[in-house]
Amino acid sequence: MSRHIWDFHGGIHPPENKKQSSETSIRWAGLPERLVVPVQQHIGAPAKPCVNVGDPVLKGQKLAEAAGFVSLPVHAPTSGTVAAIELRPIQHPSGMDALCVEITPDGQDEWIEHQGVGDYETLGKQEILNRIRDAGIAGMGGAGFPSVVKLGVKPDQKIKTLILNAVECEPYITADDRLMRERADEIVQGLQIVAWLIEPEEILIGIEDNKPHAIAAMQKATAGTQCEVVVVPTKYPSGGEKQLIHLLTGKEVRSGGIPADVGVVCHNTGTAYAIKRAIMDGEPLISRITTLTGDCVAEKGNYEVLMGTPVGWLLQQAGVKATDLHRLIMGGPMMGFAVHNMAVPVVKTTNCLLVPNSKEFPDPVPEQPCIRCGSCAQVCPVNLLPQQLYWFAKTKEFDKAAHFNLADCIECGACSYVCPSNIPLVQYYRFAKGEIRTQQQEQAKADHARQRFEARQARLAREEEEKERKRQERAKAAAAKQAEKKAAPAAKAAPASAAGAVDEADALAKLQTAAASTMKRYKEAQKALLTAEKNGSEHLEALQKKVEQLKAKADAAKEAFTTAKNAQGQTADAKPKPAAASKDDPFAALKQASAEDFAAYKEAEKALAAAEASGAEDVAALQQRVTELKARSDASKAAMKEARAREKEQIQAKNAAADPVKAAKLEVAKQQVLLKKASKALQAAKDSDAGADDALESNVKAAEQALEAAEHALKKIEEEQA
Repeated sequence: MSRHIWDFHGGIHPPENKKQSSETSIRWAGLPERLVVPVQQHIGAPAKPCVNVGDPVLKGQKLAEAAGFVSLPVHAPTSGTVAAIELRPIQHPSGMDALCVEITPDGQDEWIEHQGVGDYETLGKQEILNRIRDAGIAGMGGAGFPSVVKLGVKPDQKIKTLILNAVECEPYITADDRLMRERADEIVQGLQIVAWLIEPEEILIGIEDNKPHAIAAMQKATAGTQCEVVVVPTKYPSGGEKQLIHLLTGKEVRSGGIPADVGVVCHNTGTAYAIKRAIMDGEPLISRITTLTGDCVAEKGNYEVLMGTPVGWLLQQAGVKATDLHRLIMGGPMMGFAVHNMAVPVVKTTNCLLVPNSKEFPDPVPEQPCIRCGSCAQVCPVNLLPQQLYWFAKTKEFDKAAHFNLADCIECGACSYVCPSNIPLVQYYRFAKGEIRTQQQEQAKADHARQRFEARQARLAREEEEKERKRQERAKAAAAKQAEKKAAPAAKAAPASAAGAVDEADALAKLQTAAASTMKRYKEAQKALLTAEKNGSEHLEALQKKVEQLKAKADAAKEAFTTAKNAQGQTADAKPKPAAASKDDPFAALKQASAEDFAAYKEAEKALAAAEASGAEDVAALQQRVTELKARSDASKAAMKEARAREKEQIQAKNAAADPVKAAKLEVAKQQVLLKKASKALQAAKDSDAGADDALESNVKAAEQALEAAEHALKKIEEEQA
C-alpha cells in the first residue's frame, strides 16, 4: 500500500539542469597549498581558537572549541602548521570578513589517534550526543544548525516521525543524489543512529521522483530495516523542511515553531552520513560533497572537498578559466548568492558552486514597477503575501513586515522567479530581515542599559537612605550626649531616681483612680439592670451587654493597678544600695545609674501597656513618661560606654608611650585598613558604571600617603632602636 502524499501551497517547476553533474562519480578534489578554516561555519556562537600561530596540527585535531550550547568546534582538515589566525573573507553575500585559522599542509595527511564505535548502543545516549557535538556536525543542507541541538529532544517531547530530507529540489545541485547512489549504506547507518537517539515511531526517507538511481540505492540499503523510502513529486521547494514535513505527514508547523512541536525531527542526507562517520569511524566533519557545475566548468561533477579549501583553487581543479568567469554563485540558482572573492573558503554548508556563462545566466533585467498581478502570492510555499512584504521592505516599515510573518519566508526565490516585473523580491526580504535583526539587537542593548541604569538608581537611593539613617543616628547620639551633659553626674544619680519614684507614685495613683471610677460605673450599671429586671423592661439585653462591657473594663483597670503596684514594690526591694567606685570596678556608679534608669523605663512601659488595655484616660501622660525614661536610660548607657572608651584610649596611649614600635605598627595597620576601605569604595563606583568619582580617588591617594608616612615612621623608630 503506497503512502498518502499531501501537497503544499504554491511551488514552481524550473528547469532541473541536474544531468550535467549527476552522471559522474564523486571525485577527490585534492589538497590545496593552504586551507582557510572559519571558526564559525554554523548558526550560533563562533568557536574559540584553541591553537596558536606556529603550532603543528594533525588531521582531525580541534582548531577551535565550541563557545556555548548553540556552537560547534572546527577541526584541521589535514596535517600541517598553523600559519595565521586572523580575519579573512568568508562565504557571505556582503563579502564580510570573519576570524579564520589558516593551515599550511605538510603533505603527510597524518591523522590524530581516532577510533569509532561499532556497537554504539553499548554507550549512553549522552555520550553519543557528545561525540556528535565534538565532531562539529551541523546541518549540511541549509543554514548549518548544530545537529546535536536538534537531537537533544526534551524528556516530555515525543517524536513520532524521523524524516531524512533527500529531496534536493534546487536546480543544478546533485551532491545528495551522488552521495545516495554511492554511499547509501553509510547514510542509512547514520539515520539509524539518529533513530536510536530519539526513538521515533516511524522513519521516512523523502526523495523526489527525478532521482531513480538514488531511490533504488536507498531502497536496497533500507531493506530489512524500519526505514521507509517515500517518493514525492518533483516540485520546488519540496526540499524545504516545513514543506517536506507537510508532504509526508500532512502536519503544519506553526509560525515561529519548530518541527519537534508537531512530533517530527528532520535531518539532511549529508548530515546523516557525517553522523555515521563521526560515531562508527571516529572522524570529525572535515570534508563534504560539493557540486561544481555551470557552463564555465569543464569537468562538472561532485567533488569531495576539504573544509577551508579556497574556492578559486577548487575551480581551477574543475577546469574553470579565470578569463571565462562571468559569475560565481555559492549554492543553487534559486537560493544561492553571488561571490566576488575567489579567496573565500568552502565550509560545511557549501553544497554547490555554480559557474554559469553570460548566455546561461544573462545579466539581470532592470527592475520594473509592480503590476500587482498576484503571481508571487500564488507560488509562495509558505502562504505569505510577497507583494505586501515587498512594499513594507521598500518603505522600511519593518514592524509591519514582521507583523505579516516575514520571518517565515524561507527565501526560496519562487516569487522572484515568476515576477513579470523582474523585481528581486528575495533581496528585499533579506534586507528587511537584516534590519529587523539589527533593530532587535539594538533594542536588547537598550533594554539592558535601561535595566542597569534602574539598578544603579535603586542602589544610589539605597545608599542615600543608609546615609540618612546614619545621619539621624548621629543626631540622636549627639542629642543624648547633650542631655547627658545637662544631667547630673552618674555618681549623683540618686536625686534623679527619687524624681522617678515620685513620677511612678503619681502614675500609680492615676491607675488607682481609673480603677475606682470604672468599678463605680460597673456597680451603677448592675443596679440599673436589677431594676429593669424587676420592672420587666424591654431593654434587658442591651443593659446586660453594657454590664458585661463595664465589668471587663473594671477588671482590666484593677489588674493594671495591681500589676503596677506589685512592680513598684518589687523594684523598691530589688534596688541595691549605691556602691562606691573601686579599683576593681571604676564604673560601678555608672553601672548602678544605668541599671536604675533602665528598670524605671521598663516599669513605665508595663504601666503604659496596662493603661492602654484598660482604656484609662492618662495614656498620653504615660506615653510621654515612657519616652522621657527611655531617653534617660539611653543617656546613662552612652555615658558608661564613653567612659570605657576613654579608659581604653588612655591605656593604648600609655602602652604606646611604653612601646613606640608597637604603637607605630598599630598605626600602620590602621592606615592599611583605611586604604583598603577607600580602594573598595572606588572600585564599587567603577563597577556600577557611576564612573570614578574625584572625591573617592582623592581619598585613595590620601590613604596611600598616610600609609606611606606611617610605614616611614615605623621604619625610622625601628632604626633608632636598633
